[in-house]
Amino acid sequence: MRGHSRSKNGVLSHAYDPRIHGEVQRTRALRPCTLSGLMDCRVSPGNDIVAGKEDTMDIDLPDVVAEVRAAFDRYEKALVSNDVPALDELFRDDPRTIRYGAGEILYGHSEIKSFRSARSPVALGRKLSRTVITTFGREFAVASTLYERPSAPGKIGRQMQTWVKFPEGWRVVAAHVSLMDKPV
Repeated sequence: MRGHSRSKNGVLSHAYDPRIHGEVQRTRALRPCTLSGLMDCRVSPGNDIVAGKEDTMDIDLPDVVAEVRAAFDRYEKALVSNDVPALDELFRDDPRTIRYGAGEILYGHSEIKSFRSARSPVALGRKLSRTVITTFGREFAVASTLYERPSAPGKIGRQMQTWVKFPEGWRVVAAHVSLMDKPV
């Protein structure tokens, strides 16, 4: 098998191969062991392929994408209308929740909540473009979007959010917002 070698104990070692790792599966994501051609395997912590069960993951299940899209749209509406209680609710209330903003670094829900309550409600309108929501299984998603604000001419914003489904619903656990000069 190309890109693999057997160690003394019979464990297959999985070397990085861009032909394997570069493939994108839009409906099923296959773990490296499955891509190696083994149907009954798993990857050890040292990235060795060992005997085990085939491991696959559903990507972009339509009903899950719709759920995340609804949460994302709710967040966007709350953001541009400065609905602070809704924004606070949509970020996971946990000290491990992180938000890197265009001008701030916030660790934990309490810092995010303090930022939101002190933020100016002026000029929050924006236009989104190239929004991509990708779900992995039924409980994990990434939402990425570009945005432009009339209050920031010549700039383009980028936003990425990691969403996780908890018993209380979809929540952002990590977010990164940045602003840059608009590419020519």
